[in-house]
Amino acid sequence: MTDSDNQIEATNDEASGLDEVSTVTENQPEIAPECVPIDPSHGFARLVVKRSGVETDVEFPINPPATIGRFDPALGPIDIDLASLPEGNYVSRKHAKITCEDGVWKVTDLGSSNGTFVLRDDFERVETADITDGQEIALGNARFVFHQARAEPETESDSSSETTA
Repeated sequence: MTDSDNQIEATNDEASGLDEVSTVTENQPEIAPECVPIDPSHGFARLVVKRSGVETDVEFPINPPATIGRFDPALGPIDIDLASLPEGNYVSRKHAKITCEDGVWKVTDLGSSNGTFVLRDDFERVETADITDGQEIALGNARFVFHQARAEPETESDSSSETTA
């Protein structure tokens, strides 16, 4: 078994009726160290909704690879559902995917009607583009700021916990 395999074990449990240990191995893609979150409870990265030029408190955690769009029972589940946003009307059911490969974050348009854009000098419609921390992206007219997970800064109480003689 490689480091990229997840192993799930079921043990002998009278309530479940299992008589032996069984192992299921799922092959998962390896994630580059640069993509692994420092605090997994906050996700690997996040998209923060931006309205009227200001970041809001609405954010979506990203655990790559993450498909972004609006849920449709005919197409199945997605990772980040934007249907609840007012801007969600302009987002395709399977609009874009965010991945992190070899430490590089990317956004890829999945054939959306209204496009995927990355802010450089101006918004540029992209098929696939590298994205970095703090970069603005747009899915249709829904605007977001991409943020990578970061370590919490060391506080004074953390550094003063050492005792002096």
